[in-house]
Amino acid sequence: MSNESGRLPGANGPHRHARGLTRREVVQVGYSGLLGVGLQSLFAKPLRAANRNRARGAATKSTKSVIIVYLTGAPSHHDTFDMKPEAPAEIRGEFETIAASTPGLHVCEHLPLLAAQAHRYSIVRSLSHGENNHLVATHHVLTGNKQPGAFFDKVASRDDFPGYASACDYFHPRNDGIPTGVNLPTFLKEGPLTWPGQHAGFLGARHDPWQITRDPNKPDFRVDALQLPQGIDVSRLENRRALLDEVNRQRQGLDEAAEARRLSDEQQLAFTMLTSSKIAQAFEMHRESNTVRDRYGRHSFGQSLLLARRLRQAGVPVVQVNMGNVQNWDNHGDIFPTLKKRLLPPFDQGAAALLDDLGESGLLEDTLVMLLGEFGRTPKLNSPPKQKAGRDHWAPCFFGLFAGAGVRGGQVIGKSDDIGAYPVTMPYSPDDVGATVLSLLGVDPGVDVHDRLGRPVQLNRGSVIEPLFTGAIS
Repeated sequence: MSNESGRLPGANGPHRHARGLTRREVVQVGYSGLLGVGLQSLFAKPLRAANRNRARGAATKSTKSVIIVYLTGAPSHHDTFDMKPEAPAEIRGEFETIAASTPGLHVCEHLPLLAAQAHRYSIVRSLSHGENNHLVATHHVLTGNKQPGAFFDKVASRDDFPGYASACDYFHPRNDGIPTGVNLPTFLKEGPLTWPGQHAGFLGARHDPWQITRDPNKPDFRVDALQLPQGIDVSRLENRRALLDEVNRQRQGLDEAAEARRLSDEQQLAFTMLTSSKIAQAFEMHRESNTVRDRYGRHSFGQSLLLARRLRQAGVPVVQVNMGNVQNWDNHGDIFPTLKKRLLPPFDQGAAALLDDLGESGLLEDTLVMLLGEFGRTPKLNSPPKQKAGRDHWAPCFFGLFAGAGVRGGQVIGKSDDIGAYPVTMPYSPDDVGATVLSLLGVDPGVDVHDRLGRPVQLNRGSVIEPLFTGAIS
């Protein structure tokens, strides 16, 4: 099945990754030293005042959750979900296609498990925007907005738009010990460059998602933030207030520190999480059977996706799983051996297991699973010196895979041209992806928020990708 309709995209040509201007990265200030517990990744700088207007973003009965499977560095659409078997060799590459469970749909031969799950998802083949730089493109995809003041390699700042988890937390804050957003297992950073889109931006550090930077496939995996230090026994404390009082006694002498005077809200939320057995148990990977863990794959990809499912079961509304470090899918050279041997097999195993697991448990009905990178790759293979061929950055056309939360499975939405360079049907921008995600999270995409200067800013200017849910040609 396919849905194809058209408007023309506008985007710049490709270029290879390079180092450009940099600015000092965002610093998340942990409170573990002040509180005596491992909360380094939980809470950043003290709150900044914001005009919230929460009423316009009130939750509804149709509110869903989201798991973002982010293919860091941008995978090639030509060699995964939008292959061009009839194109010349320098376009089509080395891989063959295989039939998927949806009649007429063909995907890469190295994605057999996801091919068998095609009835559960829709592929959008006409995503498009104009930013060929990793950092600004990541901001666009993970916030649904262009980065304010964007330039080549503009790092994260508090002037950025908020990511989806942060927007959800801003409008639907909670105090039940469950974080609104969790990002894992890597933090997107390279040297002085911190990728934007991972934070709450101008909404303030209070709404930053929880960053997990440990590999759940490791035998010693644990989250220190959920481990109480020696000498503090939750069973001896009647309630959160008692725990807070206990730790406050450790803060004697810190009253003169400016940050220490502003810890109250963070403390309350931190200890709610610490005393929440539900969220703590989600990180106890040993609770899963060996059969289930083997099904996802005993590698970082698979176990991270299994952890995402466990967090979703625990009630976390937004989980983002980064499939590797910042350059993982940035295959400028050696693209075919890299995809064949290192990237596609674990991705295929883990992602297919996630869709199957959520489908069998019924969680897929209320969970959007979204797989995509920040852009696509060039139609024509390059010839890098001393390397086998690869593909460079290409923002005018790329793919996204969507499943669950009402998405109609077995669809191909949109179409690219014969060499996968540009959409020949209506392109969808990251703004449209953002509108779709925010709407499912119960946030009005058109709501006004306020930036750091108090100016009203529309949260999102895209439109929901309706064919995902209706199956109708637009």
